[in-house]
Amino acid sequence: MKTVKPSNELYTSETTFEQENQLIAEAKHLLYARLQTRDQVFTSPQATRDYLCLQLSERQQEVFCCLFLDSQHRLIEYQELFVGTIDGCSVYPREVVKAALKVNAAAVIFAHNHPSGVAEPSMADQRITERLTSALGLLDIRVLDHFVIGDNTAVSFAERGLL
Repeated sequence: MKTVKPSNELYTSETTFEQENQLIAEAKHLLYARLQTRDQVFTSPQATRDYLCLQLSERQQEVFCCLFLDSQHRLIEYQELFVGTIDGCSVYPREVVKAALKVNAAAVIFAHNHPSGVAEPSMADQRITERLTSALGLLDIRVLDHFVIGDNTAVSFAERGLL
């Protein structure tokens, strides 16, 4: 396997916003491809946090997504299931259950961003997590975590003891 090292190139003030966006898009693509290989396992909140911050931290509206995992906690698929407004997003347990069954997931990690940049979970976040955990639990699909993404920070429900 080829090792990729960080570039020693310095960015100049001439680096355009468009070039930076292209680099970010390429980094996301590489990270997603790496995580989809069958030897990539989501065993630590930090690995998951890094991936989700890349996906969600710059979004201007609230987005709820799921990482669907197999029984060994390897990524099956990342799906953005719901998109809301700048301060909220409706999440429907029925649709989450349907998506999990469609990809034959054994486990799931939830995530959503707070466009305000504040990554503190709200009471509504806690309630929907409980409802989703209950619904998926009936089908023996484990909920491993729920991340709230802010300005390049993330709060893990599992680390906070909220799951």
